Amino acid sequence: MANKQERIAGIIRKGVAEIIQIELKNPHLGFVTIPEVKVSADISYATVYVSFIIEDQELEGMKVLEKSKGFIRSKLASRLDTRRCPELRFVLDEGYKKEARITELLENSKK
Repeated sequence: MANKQERIAGIIRKGVAEIIQIELKNPHLGFVTIPEVKVSADISYATVYVSFIIEDQELEGMKVLEKSKGFIRSKLASRLDTRRCPELRFVLDEGYKKEARITELLENSKK
């Protein structure tokens, strides 16, 4: 079962990234990356972690993604080979911020 979840998470990650970059035409979105997707055990929910290159665009970008959730899900449904397309949840990924902070603290401790 875990292999199926991982496979579907990979397809969702790739599909959502392509839809956002190619088909979603919104100038307020900015450059978005999708580092990870987690799918629930029954494949009814997919948590899509997103990060923005420019931090100032995070709030506006998340609003755009929430408004476009239905469009993205409908486009994604044609790419999946499942009976139902999972409901998408967009979450801001702040892992890179934590990593940068830890690196900064380690550099300061060396000095």
